[in-house]
Amino acid sequence: MATEKWNNPISVGFENTDPRTVLGPFDALACLADLWPDARGLRYLKARSACRAALDGRKSVEEARAEFVAAAEEAKLRVN
Repeated sequence: MATEKWNNPISVGFENTDPRTVLGPFDALACLADLWPDARGLRYLKARSACRAALDGRKSVEEARAEFVAAAEEAKLRVN
């Protein structure tokens, strides 16, 4: 469901744009698709898969959040 939210939003800093607040797996998928600096890497793929699974109810939103944070760290993005 697109309305699923994480307990704690994440602020992600991307190059050449203001930081973006990511509220849940739907927002995370948009970032992964539209703003990600490198659409490769194990963590990127795991985050994309986990966010889709969370939206389908196959994983918890917090599992997806953890994978998204790991992908951001892999991509060397600023995360708060």
